Order: sequence, then C-alpha cells, then structure tokens
Amino acid sequence: MSLTQSITLSTGASLRQIGLGTWLSKPKEVENAVEIAVRNGYRHLDLAMIYENQDEVGAALKKVIPSVVKREELFMTSKVWNSSHQPAEVEKELNETLSQLGVDYLDLYLIHWPVAFVPGKGLYPSHPTKENQIELDLKTTLVDTWKAMIALPKSKVRAVGVSNFTIPQIEALIKATDVVPAVNQIEAHPLLPQDELLAFCKEKGIHVTAYSPLGNNLVGKPKLTDYPAIVEIAKAKNATPAQILIAWGAYRGYSVIPKSVQEERIKSNFQQVSLTKEEYEAISAVGKGNHTRFNIPYNYKPRWDINIFGEPEEKDASNPVNIGA
Repeated sequence: MSLTQSITLSTGASLRQIGLGTWLSKPKEVENAVEIAVRNGYRHLDLAMIYENQDEVGAALKKVIPSVVKREELFMTSKVWNSSHQPAEVEKELNETLSQLGVDYLDLYLIHWPVAFVPGKGLYPSHPTKENQIELDLKTTLVDTWKAMIALPKSKVRAVGVSNFTIPQIEALIKATDVVPAVNQIEAHPLLPQDELLAFCKEKGIHVTAYSPLGNNLVGKPKLTDYPAIVEIAKAKNATPAQILIAWGAYRGYSVIPKSVQEERIKSNFQQVSLTKEEYEAISAVGKGNHTRFNIPYNYKPRWDINIFGEPEEKDASNPVNIGA
C-alpha cells in the first residue's frame, strides 16, 4: 500500500507526505529516478538549481506528462540559489528553472539558504583573496530576497517559502512583510529533531518538509539506517530501516523527501509503514545526547564563512547572517 496521505498548506494547496528528493544524485541517474517515481505513484518532487540536474528532471517529465500524469497532479518544488538572492536576479533564475524543467509554473519556490553569494560569477564564486572560500554577498539581506520572492507572478509560482531558516530569520521576514512562508524545508531526523523550530513553524502555520530523513554519511558517523534500535524495529515490522525513518518523520506531521536513484528503494520508500508511540519513542531515543547536524556549510569545501545555525562547528565563522529589517 503506497503512502498517499496528503498535507494541506496554508495556501490551500495539497502535497503528498512522501516526495522524491534529488540532492546528491549523480548525473544521468535523476532522469531515470524521476520517471520510476512518477510511474510508481510519487506526485511530490523536490528539485533545485544547485543540484544541477533539473534538465534531467525535465527530460523525465516529458516522458510522464501527460501520458502517466497531468502537470497539475504533480507538486514540484524548486529553490533559488545563493548567487541569485539579489532582487533583480530572483525572477531570472526562476525563469531558468522553468525552462530547464519544461513547465510553466512551480507549486513551491524556496530560498534555498539564508546566505547570499555575489552574483554573476557562477554558482560557487571563489573569494578573490581567501583560498578555498566562497565570496559572500554581505549586503543583500534575507528581507530583500523575501520581498522579491513574494512579488513573483502567481502564474509562475503558486507558493513561496524558505529552506534551512532558523526561527529569528523567519520572524524577521514576517515582521518586515506580514507574509508568512508557506514552507520551511530543513534537515530533520532522529539525531536532529529540531523540536523548537518545528513547534514554531506549527504555531505560524508553516509546513515543514524534512530533507535527509535518513541522515547521510557526510561527516563519517554511522548511518542512521545502521543504528541497532532502528534495524530492530524494521525487522519486527518486516520493513527496511529507511521505511522506519521515513515513518518517524511522517509520525511527526511533516513531509519527507528521501533521495534514491535505485528502483527498488524508490518503490519501498513510498510504502506505508505506521509506528506505535513506543516505536516512535525508541527511534527518538537514538538522538538523545547524540546531536548531529550533517549539513553545515561552514564545513564545506570551499567554505562558506558564515554562522547560520549557531552550531559549535560554526563558532569561528567571521560573518553572521544578514537578516535585514
């Protein structure tokens, strides 16, 4: 039985609770993955300019629209990249995304990170004097970018939101514009449950989508799918550890976007598994005293010299986020 449960956004739009993530997918794999996913019932696709594979997604869409699904039956999210945060650049990049995908509109468009890069120097502009660092745009504020996002034509974008934003960053957007983001897409899994942020978003009517619901192996820690408690529950329910971790996210009420390019995993990730309260709590306990945020741009190569989350790993960063007012 496929998990077809839908969630209604503050805009009234509906999205499926399980979607297909396309981050960290290798070239030539995404086209096949998207086609397999749509043919097997997925209707929620998570995309981004920086993944550099939207043209492949577009090729897959040509194979399934309208033969398998109508465009309006799909919920497609994409994200504006850091090098297009400047108000004059936001709609230009949106147009490029629509062109790559071969569609007329997005269901949701997010600010990918609360960080601006200098424009016109590619996706990863090198710092002119600091080796292995990105050249940040420290003048353009989050509020500047958000104002450009909310001004985008509804004919091209049905809803706008944010990604990787903290509570103070979202509060500033709302204070400056009275417009609440429809969605905040964040890293969330048992090692990073983000309870406070989740409660804030619920209070404001902001839907949360969780990326990396299975964690990842970017920091050399054991994979979440290998933790004994998770493996044990999976065996007891005749499910995969990935299905259990996806179910943990669904239990918490948000949508989850696991990435896979393998046909069997794409199919199994979409299968419905429900957890008891005791099972949910046993999985949650894995994160006690084991706080891990896998995705910290200060650790990237090249480095983003900015403190986004206030994590210990970011304490030496030279720059705060320029929120604006």
